[in-house]
This record gives sequence, structure tokens and C-alpha cells, in this order.
Amino acid sequence: SSLKWKILNVPKHIEHFSKFSPSPLSMKQFLDFGSINACEKTSFVFLRQELPVRLSNIMKEINLLPDRLLTTPSVQMVQSWYIQSLMEILDFLDKNPDDYKVLGEFVDALVTIRNRHNDVVPTMAQGIIEYKEAFAQDLVTNQNIQYFLDRFYLSRISIRMLINQHTLIFDGSANPVHPNTIGSIDPHCQVGDVVQDAFHSAKMLCDQYYLRSPDLILQEMNKKKNLPVSMVYVPSHLYHMLFELFKNAMRATIETHENSNNLPPIQVMVSLGGEDMSIKVSDKGGGVPFRRIENLFSYMYSTAPAPQIGEYTRPPLAGFGYGLPISRLYAKYFQGDLQLYSMEGHGTDAVIYLKALSTDSIERLPVYNTTALKNYKVSQEADDWCIPSKEPLDLRNYKVAK
Repeated sequence: SSLKWKILNVPKHIEHFSKFSPSPLSMKQFLDFGSINACEKTSFVFLRQELPVRLSNIMKEINLLPDRLLTTPSVQMVQSWYIQSLMEILDFLDKNPDDYKVLGEFVDALVTIRNRHNDVVPTMAQGIIEYKEAFAQDLVTNQNIQYFLDRFYLSRISIRMLINQHTLIFDGSANPVHPNTIGSIDPHCQVGDVVQDAFHSAKMLCDQYYLRSPDLILQEMNKKKNLPVSMVYVPSHLYHMLFELFKNAMRATIETHENSNNLPPIQVMVSLGGEDMSIKVSDKGGGVPFRRIENLFSYMYSTAPAPQIGEYTRPPLAGFGYGLPISRLYAKYFQGDLQLYSMEGHGTDAVIYLKALSTDSIERLPVYNTTALKNYKVSQEADDWCIPSKEPLDLRNYKVAK
């Protein structure tokens, strides 16, 4: 009955915590937190307040989704995971931070929560598919869903980041494979090494599927000194973005040059300036029409069917079709971006922009407020640009004004 009572009180808690704005941390704060004053108690006290704030802010937005999407079994399931996790963190609000037992239980609770949310992306993708199969699409609803999912997945990245930092730093049993990292952050992340790792993983997939793969040409430009480019970053985030770009570049290269014995290489330029650290991945894979570029970042246009668990018939280089939009969110999470520049008939340049300085790398977090609310109320209004007529103009019908 106490569980029932808790569930009944969830809306009240969400209402309360969503009135607070999330507190974005900079890469430097994450580092200081993990190294100089790595105090488990401080982290516990911060997270038991901050996690409910981040969860509640995004849970308020889930409720603004179109009812037809909200009621799909998959979205209902995701919502139930969020409610469950919120309740588990709220349990710690009145517990004593000085009690070691409490701190240990908190780490365990965070690990449970992280595992519960492992399949949020595919489950949400499944919800979109259920929705698309059942209802006709309209532009406005699609825009609203796109707006929501960008914010929802970005919020998820941030929540996982907080959980990972705490569990990696304070879980006694965790034996770090990388002794230099602070949680999931590498203060000296060698960008070229991550490029190589991601390239080789994509190459293995590509070789398995197509029995061939293009080579890599990697160049580094370091404005500061003649050393390989390194920065403070989360290597797994960078790897995620690059792996996605390499899969796309390899697939395009092979499908465009399937009748040729020689595959043009994929060229990568890593460049560190005073403000930006940029990585350009260039392929000669035939490019994409300009009109389609925005669709590549859309959750609604995703062409790939939902991967069935245990089904190996689909090309491993396709995936959910969510690879690009989510990679762009990883870049945006610390104030960067990911952009595509394509020349149809030739190839595509994908550029990842990141902040060179750890003080500039600050979390980008959605907040639930009246501005957010307005974005769900977008309505279809008449466009203020002419719609070109498909009919040829018959000028004989026009009288010249005297």
C-alpha cells in the first residue's frame, strides 16, 4: 500500500521539482568534483536534488506529447520507467548523508536506474513506429515530436552523465580500465586515438558485411604546438559520434563505387584552434541532395525499420536511423554541434564542432517553462512565401496595363 501511496503522490513531486531549473555543470566542474574535492557526500546531496529536477522537467514535457503517441504501449513503458526511477531517488531525500550505508545504497540505486533506462532509445523509437502505423502524419505534430525528442534524448544524456560520474568515482568495486579518467571524462583525451578506434570498429562491421572497406587518411592541425590534439572530453561520446559518421561514410563510399576496384579513402582532419576543436570527416560517397539533409536528422523520417532483437537480416550499417540525430545531441550537450555539408554527385563532409576549453564546455539542458510550452502549441499557419505553381505560365492571358 505504501507503493500505491507513492505512485499517487508522483504528480505532486513532479509538479514540485519541475519548478526548479536544472543546474548545468561545466566540464571543469565535473573534473574538480571528481578529483580535487571528490566528496561522496557532497555528490550525493547534489544528485538527490538535481536528478529529480532533471527527471521532472522532462516528465512534464512527456505529457505534452500528442495523446495518440502518449498512449502507445512503448511510450507508456518509458513513462513508467521514469516514474519508477523518480520514486527511487525520492526515497533518499530524508536519509542521512553521513551514513556510509546510505551512500552505498545510493550507488546501488543509481546503477539499477541506469540499467532500467538502457533501452529508452529503441523503445521510444518503437513508440514512434506504432504511432506512425496507426495515424496519418501532419507536419505540425511531427515538428512537435522532433522538438520533444531532441530535448528528451539530451536530457537523458545529461542524466546518464551524472549517474556515470557518481557511480564510476564512488563505486568501490569499479576497477577502472583507464586509470587516468575521472569518471567518464578523460582530461587528456587524444582525439586522433578516438578517431582511429571508431574507424576500426566501423571498418570491421563494413568488412563483415561488404567484404571490403575504404581506408583512412588522418591529419591533425594543432594551432598551439606541434603535438597531437588532446582535450578534456568524454571519449565515449566522441567515439559514438565518429562511429556513426564512419558507418555512414563507408556505406555511401561502397555503394557509390561498387563497380570499382579502388575505394576512395575517408579523410579526417582534426583541428584545434583557440576556441574550437573541429573534426571533419570527408567521403566521396556520392553525396545527398541538399533538400534531404534536414531529414537525416529527423526522428520521423527515419527510414530504417525497427531492429528486431536477434534479427541479423538487416545491414549492420543501417541501425535505427537515429544515429545522426543522437550524435548531434552528443555534440550539442557540451555546447558543440554536428553539421553535414554535402555535394550531390560527389560526397559529404561531416563536421563535429566541440569547445576547445573545458570552461566553455557547459552542459546544454532543456528546461520546462512557458517558452517550452509554446513550442508544443505550434500551429500550421499560411506560409509567407509563394508556393511555386507546377503549371507553365500562359502569358497570353495577361493584359498589359496601359
